[in-house]
Amino acid sequence: MGLGHSHGHSHDHHSHGHDHGHGHSHEKQNFSRAFFIGISLNVLFVLIEAFYGYVSHSLALMADAGHNLSDVLGLMLAWGSTYLATQKVAKRFSYGLKGSTIMAATLNAVFLLVAIGGILWESVQRFFHPNPMEGNTVITVAAIGILVNGITAWLFVKGKDGDINIRGAFLHMLGDALVSVGVVVAGLIYLKTNWLWLDPVVSIGISIVIIMGTIGLLKESVSLSLQAVPNGIDIEEVQKFLESKKNVLKVHDLHIWAMSTTEAALTCHLITKDPEQFSADGGILELSHELEERFHIGHSTIQLDRVEDEEHCVRECDVH
Repeated sequence: MGLGHSHGHSHDHHSHGHDHGHGHSHEKQNFSRAFFIGISLNVLFVLIEAFYGYVSHSLALMADAGHNLSDVLGLMLAWGSTYLATQKVAKRFSYGLKGSTIMAATLNAVFLLVAIGGILWESVQRFFHPNPMEGNTVITVAAIGILVNGITAWLFVKGKDGDINIRGAFLHMLGDALVSVGVVVAGLIYLKTNWLWLDPVVSIGISIVIIMGTIGLLKESVSLSLQAVPNGIDIEEVQKFLESKKNVLKVHDLHIWAMSTTEAALTCHLITKDPEQFSADGGILELSHELEERFHIGHSTIQLDRVEDEEHCVRECDVH
């Protein structure tokens, strides 16, 4: 029979959580403030952009307003899921609601693709029914967009490398700022040339840029929802690391998946000659710390098996 690692790890992980609890709480407060400011600024900008896009007959502004509206919904989803991930729930949800952050990222990508599909359709229609636009209005509103989206993107810079939700918000806001730069350039060209076809062309260009970025986000979020190994973690490197440890003869049934957009979990079986001695020497505790430090895997469950139990254990794992 295998020697499972559960009780000792629970105490260690619980202690680790207390050590960093205040830091995480402070970060969550900062991100909550960032979400609130970002959502408020973008809601105001969407109203301004949609109004002036309508009165100036600019499909480029309307397209960008629609995109910004989807970003507002995305920010709200990301904020809501971040909050849910911290709440205590019924025992049926043994991991809590951490997975809601992955769900939010997927929904954000889907909503954005649907919105862009509608904008592309309107852009194609505008080729057949072109309308003049007010170049100065377009330039002014888009310049405001550069400021609003630039500030919002800056609010999420610190968290973009550790959370797909935060990274999605950052990339959307940064992309919006760059798109607004494109709208300003298009407005300046329109003032010189009066090309009516320029507006739908810019709208299509904006849509293509957004789709390219969104597909990547959708792929990653769907992969995480299917319990794929999170980006940034090489499962082969993890296995080599585990097998390199003293007295570890073999590693099997290794699984790594995302509990949320910021937390990864691992389970595996280690074949050792003397599981009791390995555990008594603090081998499991050391492995748990190293997995978190080297691979950012904060939740690890390791079962120790004797050499003579390996064949039986492998058969059991194959059945289940």
